[in-house]
Amino acid sequence: MTAGGACPSHETRRQGPNALVRRLARHADLSDAETGLLNRLSTATRLIGPRSDLVREGDDPGGAHVILSGAACRYKLRPMGTRHIVSYLLPGDICDADGATVQRADFSAATLVPSTVAFIPRPLLRELTAMHDGIARGLRAAKLAEEAILRMWLANLGCRSALERTAHLFCELLERLRAVGLAGEAGYDLPMTQIDLSITLGMSTVHMNRTLHELRRQAAADLRGRTLHILDRARLASIAEFDPSYLRPVLAS
Repeated sequence: MTAGGACPSHETRRQGPNALVRRLARHADLSDAETGLLNRLSTATRLIGPRSDLVREGDDPGGAHVILSGAACRYKLRPMGTRHIVSYLLPGDICDADGATVQRADFSAATLVPSTVAFIPRPLLRELTAMHDGIARGLRAAKLAEEAILRMWLANLGCRSALERTAHLFCELLERLRAVGLAGEAGYDLPMTQIDLSITLGMSTVHMNRTLHELRRQAAADLRGRTLHILDRARLASIAEFDPSYLRPVLAS
């Protein structure tokens, strides 16, 4: 991944923050004032090109990056150059929510496609969590969901077949994108390439192609270019043994 330039975009500034509000409102009750505050974060957005680093391992993030449109990923890079994707960041997701306290990133993060990104500096991030209970609860729940996703990915790599874990990832992405209004019952735009998918799911590109072909043969899902067509949602969920409850942590009142 390489560092890339950025330029402002009026259209994405106007529309993007809604994804963050929808993401946090899914986990916590936000007051009108908190909603307005989150919407005003749109004044600091940038349109960043694809395959551009947002954070590099070992650096101080200085705050938090929020994905408002597009998509990004966290990844680990071995000294020999091999990369493994450890999470996907979709609209409404916060790349480094611990940026209020953590001064050294233990991962790198980069955009996958052109993305609108807002940056919340550390002092403002601290203020948001200290002064606004709804935002603090939303951020905490979003962090718990993120940790649950990581545990599920580890379980998928350890005990599910290539077909099952591919189906599971497709179901997860559908659920996460639907939560911010970016997917319908029939499918969604997939921001990652087949190479990205193979790296994420721990298989070769040849095996990835065979797995996608098998999902199509079973009339469960069909990936055409960058669009995933859901042919039979129930069948896809059955292959994956998908239960979306891990994406919806419940905080004690």
